[in-house]
Amino acid sequence: MIYTVTFNPSLDYYVQVNNVKSGVVNRTTSERLAVGGKGINVSLALKELGNETLALGFVAGFTGEAIRGKVAKLGLDHYFIEVGGQSRINVKIKSNNETDINGTGATVGRTDINKLVRKLKELLKPDDWVIICGSVPSGLDETTYAALIKKLKSIDGINYVVDACGKLLTETLKFKPFLIKPNIYEMCEIFNLTTIPDIEGIFACARKLQNLGARNVIVSMGSAGAVMVTETDQSMYVRAARGQLVNSVGAGDSMIAGFIHEYLQSGNYFTALNFATAAGSACAFTENMATREQIEYVESLML
Repeated sequence: MIYTVTFNPSLDYYVQVNNVKSGVVNRTTSERLAVGGKGINVSLALKELGNETLALGFVAGFTGEAIRGKVAKLGLDHYFIEVGGQSRINVKIKSNNETDINGTGATVGRTDINKLVRKLKELLKPDDWVIICGSVPSGLDETTYAALIKKLKSIDGINYVVDACGKLLTETLKFKPFLIKPNIYEMCEIFNLTTIPDIEGIFACARKLQNLGARNVIVSMGSAGAVMVTETDQSMYVRAARGQLVNSVGAGDSMIAGFIHEYLQSGNYFTALNFATAAGSACAFTENMATREQIEYVESLML
């Protein structure tokens, strides 16, 4: 079973504005409201690919109720814990370029996290997957994900996947997650790099993250593809398919879903990375999360 954990789900308000200008009233040409949050996106992509998944997380207020409603309408199995405050609304502005304004999120405390831990302990069995993604609400520190994994360490054989920024990610490495997936900019931030290194430099940084504890590391690079170092001492690079960027939101989450889906079927790191890259690209080429057919079509362009 695959469980995703989203500490900071959202309603994402997408607006198209022609030639947005600062300091004046701008009018939208189109708009839509979607459920957001990296773990939820991973679960939606896994469901589309035919994998059984349960999305867990925290919601609050009327936006939290709207998140529940939208997730249920999408047919996604979920277990959300009600907390204080208000689930966030993120504004995604599309104009000459993409501009995101992300909210702070609900109030999640120690008692709430303990509820999540108890639920996971009820559910988890050896060989299950726990995917922990995204940001945490203000008030929680950079050890939050590491502390969650530590509380679950009594359960053997769990495959942890972590996709987060900075210390929120690196603090988990001592618990040897199966996979981490920083993007190229997050990797540069971790190592205080002011310029993007070449492929060999990216491999070197990925191996450093491995040496800190990660079993497998994918560094996603958008239209430039992805690199991976594995616990079997493989280093690989996959080029992304060419296409028109429509919406980058959810592309990294689709990569994680695509990788796990293919890895569970084949046990092959390269084919899993290839399918993951196709899934990320397909998502970027569409307005919503990509369908399985769209992913398979993009993968055919990469062969």
